[in-house]
Amino acid sequence: MPSHTRPTIREAYAARRPLVFGHRGAMAGAPMNTLAAFQLAVDQGADGVELDAHLSRDGQIVVLHDFTVDATTDGSGQAADMTLAEIKRLDAGAWFHDDFAGERVPTLDEVFAAFADKLYFNVELKSRSDDGGVLAQAAVDCIRRHSMTDSTIVSSFDAGLLQRFEAVCPDVMMGYLHGRAISPIMENVPHQARHPWHEKIDAAYMRWARDAGFLVNAWTVNDAERIRTLKDLGVNGIITDSPADAIHALAQC
Repeated sequence: MPSHTRPTIREAYAARRPLVFGHRGAMAGAPMNTLAAFQLAVDQGADGVELDAHLSRDGQIVVLHDFTVDATTDGSGQAADMTLAEIKRLDAGAWFHDDFAGERVPTLDEVFAAFADKLYFNVELKSRSDDGGVLAQAAVDCIRRHSMTDSTIVSSFDAGLLQRFEAVCPDVMMGYLHGRAISPIMENVPHQARHPWHEKIDAAYMRWARDAGFLVNAWTVNDAERIRTLKDLGVNGIITDSPADAIHALAQC
């Protein structure tokens, strides 16, 4: 369980420097979205991690970037068509380096259990079908089961999915991932943050975000000069493949 003395994620966002979130863990140095990557993010001093959440065929939340397992395991196929047991048999580390052979695709339960008192979480929900309502409810149940409502921000490119999540869990922070287009659905969905690609962020965007009352979490930023520029612009969160490098860059400001 997270410590009762630990600041909430809302309080942490009030810090002077941006929060640093490891992108899929610390994926520059470990296989993305694995316990090893999240541990490396802790070791590098990250404030939190960003991770990707899908439903398995039997309704378990697995932490995996793609809709298929092909790119980051020794298996193939849609994660949504596989049971948790089938997914757990896959090797999620050897593709990155032999040192990580035997890493498994974790569940969100496992990630929370291992790191609840060490990290804040940006949980990106991903659904390709009408299971969005099921995924939203499963995410709510998992967050509450681990007492993580004050340590988590839920995000998605899918405005409808965020709408379903907010309807059942308005007390967890939400961030809308977006490119150039903004879904009109979000005009009626209360949310606290916008998560744009970092190259879309400039002084005008930040003025708009402040006026609209949104926090801004920038993805995915690995260039030290750009990280310092984003800090000067006033972003609230930096999502990066190498938390250690981002923290070093921020220390130069």
